[in-house]
Amino acid sequence: MSDKATHPADAPLYPIREVSRLTGVNSVTLRAWERRYALICPQRTPKGHRLYARDDIQRIESILQWLNRGVPVSQVRELLDQPRSVDAPEPAAGDWPSQRQQLIAAVESLDLTRLDTLYNQCMALYPVSTCLSELLKPVVESLEEHWDEQLGAALQRRTLEAFLRTRIGTRIYHANLGSQGTTVLINRLPDDQGTLWDLLIALAASQAGYRVQLFDAPLPLNELPLAMERLKAGALLLCSGQSERADLIRRQLPRLADQLEVPVGLCGPIARIRASDLADSQIAVLGDDPLQAMTRLTPLLRN
Repeated sequence: MSDKATHPADAPLYPIREVSRLTGVNSVTLRAWERRYALICPQRTPKGHRLYARDDIQRIESILQWLNRGVPVSQVRELLDQPRSVDAPEPAAGDWPSQRQQLIAAVESLDLTRLDTLYNQCMALYPVSTCLSELLKPVVESLEEHWDEQLGAALQRRTLEAFLRTRIGTRIYHANLGSQGTTVLINRLPDDQGTLWDLLIALAASQAGYRVQLFDAPLPLNELPLAMERLKAGALLLCSGQSERADLIRRQLPRLADQLEVPVGLCGPIARIRASDLADSQIAVLGDDPLQAMTRLTPLLRN
């Protein structure tokens, strides 16, 4: 770990909010890494406020690299001080798979207390992008695979939707307050009766720095041009976990994209299912992975 005594007196120091902005790791997670795992050790002002040096920021970036390679946060500290040539070990057996199974079990048993604990633990210890890719998206995909055949599936789905709507909605609300990014309107398509995919996509968009506008119920297609104008949105993301009707995909959505002067993207499982139907349209097929969808959206907004 970095030795604060070696820092020059005039070396720049950064408050936690600025470090969070530079690294993409929220302040709650930075504090958890410090308190629970001693991964970083910032300096303190006389009033106790954290100040981070450049090597602290570099260390945070190294932590992110290990996490992105699948190393559990509990194993990162011992790797940070080893030579850079050290290969990442295999992830601890049962770490992410175990967390997924625990979350699925909490949903299936409607154990809201356990659900809340698991969600908060993940969000506190890992970047949002890691929580999305390693926990939330795989869990939603796994649950949806057997919900059609399972008694009580509707109750489980609505329970998880209500839970995520509250948690993700609160996070987006606070992120929007401080965001200077482009406003993105996210709208669910009509055949998808659930909100899971638009919530995951909204979380990814917020994490990417966009201001997110998300409604509980989908807007009719003919009202979307007015919504885009009034909300001053710079992109429209359409999402669904279903294949949707052929007429909607092949005629109505391309017609909508022709009316708008901003990018229109298709996200969620529908983007994988219907990609070939939209190959010659103005609809940007962004894929079924929320994080990759945001990466693909960025150059469209620049253009």
